[in-house]
Amino acid sequence: MALVVALLILLALTVLGSALMLSVNTESRIAGQQLRDTQSLGIAEAGIQEALLRIRDGDVPDNMNKRQVTLIYEAPAGSIPISGSDTTSLPTIQPAGAYLGYAGATKRLAQGSSADLAALTIRYRTRVTPGTPPDTQIVRYDDTATPKFNTTTGTPVFQVVATGVKGTASRSIIAEVTRARFNILAKGAVVAQWSIAFKGNISVCGHDHLFATPVNTAVGNTSGKCCGPPLATPPNGYHVAPNTTHTSCMPGAWSEDAITEQGSTSIQGSPAKSPGPQTGFYSGPWDCVGMNQADYWTWVGNWMTAPPSGVPQGIYYLDNNGIKQDHSGAWAFNGGNGDGFLYCDGDLQLNGNFTFKGLIYCEGNLSINGTCWILGGLVVKGNQPVKIANGSATILYSGDAIQQVLSKYGGNMRMLTWREF
Repeated sequence: MALVVALLILLALTVLGSALMLSVNTESRIAGQQLRDTQSLGIAEAGIQEALLRIRDGDVPDNMNKRQVTLIYEAPAGSIPISGSDTTSLPTIQPAGAYLGYAGATKRLAQGSSADLAALTIRYRTRVTPGTPPDTQIVRYDDTATPKFNTTTGTPVFQVVATGVKGTASRSIIAEVTRARFNILAKGAVVAQWSIAFKGNISVCGHDHLFATPVNTAVGNTSGKCCGPPLATPPNGYHVAPNTTHTSCMPGAWSEDAITEQGSTSIQGSPAKSPGPQTGFYSGPWDCVGMNQADYWTWVGNWMTAPPSGVPQGIYYLDNNGIKQDHSGAWAFNGGNGDGFLYCDGDLQLNGNFTFKGLIYCEGNLSINGTCWILGGLVVKGNQPVKIANGSATILYSGDAIQQVLSKYGGNMRMLTWREF
């Protein structure tokens, strides 16, 4: 009898031990899966961060092509797939052999390898608006507008898709991001410390215009011109809505001295010219972009004698000797299409067919020859009256254009939405 009892106890202990071992193994598997699940989410978030970095650094095309897609592959540069016309393929910035495992999209190697390449996917967020050509439009974000997500003002919204994989665990994230806004402190389309003398075929409009305003759009209230009917409805009008309140509009010209017109000039705005001599010209270019001096000089970076491309496209600080605000340099641009922020510590001459979207700040004197078209703003400090008299110049104020190009070339990224799917 004692032997039977002992065997029964031993059997019970064996069953209990087996159950405990099974429980321990199950708990270990659950803990391992939870760990891999957490790690996969962290990997996906790391992918989102790389995408933000690549957008900010300009690796991702920001060309307003609504079909544009960028794929970032976890593969060396020579092993990524061939892209189509609307696709940009980039290798990851992760060190080779230490890939974390982003997987927003996969694509087979052209050579027919059985191994899939993992990729992050970046594209513009779009919206279909029936009856508003084109129907598919890029969504923008403007925290000063209602609604904030719209298709007319603000910086474009990017959608980033990343999937983190760790073992059998997989978690996917879709994030919507945009470039951070600048605190633009504009005073007018043309701003000068000295008097301004407009002569000849000079047209200036201080009403706020959309970034989408086509190059060479003329000043006027008739159809096809910058403020033509129907307002704020391209392609016939490019005035930022609402066009009746002019909330964001500026004077066409602002000066601490007199503003005069002669010949066939056209100066429009809200008002056309600042009434009487004004006070409070910028103490420096940092005032225009809402920064302090230290942050501004860090933002514009090192001085250079000329833009590398010959045409300003980006954030440029032009100087001849590196001595800030001594007004001793001189530059001339003979045509070309530029955009961004151009700061010249000296005189500036614009010749030929020169177009620019963004903000130009000239510490010295300005002269315009040929045909010049600027969408954004022009600031001239100088040491003598500003004479815009030669050739033909059109200057349209656009807070939207200044905001977009500054954010494009010199802004940080801002997370708008984040969700798993």
